[in-house]
Amino acid sequence: MYVCICARVRECEVRSAIQRGARCEDSVGDACGAGTGCGSCLDRIADLIDEEHPALATAAA
Repeated sequence: MYVCICARVRECEVRSAIQRGARCEDSVGDACGAGTGCGSCLDRIADLIDEEHPALATAAA
């Protein structure tokens, strides 16, 4: 499934970027291009970051 339609980035690519060290929407964009277009996918990217690294979500709260 695509997370970012503008850049045609799939969920697996976003998860891979997060697993390789991306910890915010900007770093995911740098790694794979997701979220660098219209921005409508930024909430979904944030959700994926929270799923992959729940401790980061707790620390931010």
